[in-house]
Amino acid sequence: MNGVRELPAAGPMRLWLIDTTRDTPANERRTLDADETRRAASFHFDRHRVRYVAAHVALRGILGERLGRAPGDVRFTRLPCPGCGGPHGRPALADAAGPHFSLSHSGDLALVALAPAPVGADVEELPSAEVAEQLAAALHPRERAELAELDDARERRLAVARAWVRKEAYLKGIGTGLARGTDRDYVGVRSESSGTPDGWSLHDVPVPEGYAAAVALGPGT
Repeated sequence: MNGVRELPAAGPMRLWLIDTTRDTPANERRTLDADETRRAASFHFDRHRVRYVAAHVALRGILGERLGRAPGDVRFTRLPCPGCGGPHGRPALADAAGPHFSLSHSGDLALVALAPAPVGADVEELPSAEVAEQLAAALHPRERAELAELDDARERRLAVARAWVRKEAYLKGIGTGLARGTDRDYVGVRSESSGTPDGWSLHDVPVPEGYAAAVALGPGT
């Protein structure tokens, strides 16, 4: 698949990085289902639509290859939310036994993770210094204390981004998203170590300069 690069595995997880600037050919766009097509059409700016389509077509291609079916035949559902039971938890395969997966996209990149257990992935463009300070205020108290020890403004910005993608990956993995709150679970801000909330493992993912990424793998592997 053009614009799709498999990264080194992180334990049992397989990872792919997608360049979402590519304008997806019409025959590949037709693999999207009705919900994805409506979502793509809702974007006001063309660049956002191009990025969304490229990410979702790539996910379908990766899963279709794994399942031995055409990308357009991959069907999705949402698992129950662990907080309220509503149909807006983690995305999952609707009609096939297969891997757990997670998709994240930001800027010109998307990240896909496949795993034999619940998994979450997050990639983000590095925040501005102002936004980084806003995000820092929403972190776990131990994470805020770690940030207070950093004097260098650039390193502090990178540390906030590192903590944020770890946190979002974990919250996506458990299926709550940011509704759980970002100050409840410790994931750490330092590059050399991360937290392990509730038996999950967290892995930073190497991505191009200007981005941060992480994946979270649930218990059971």
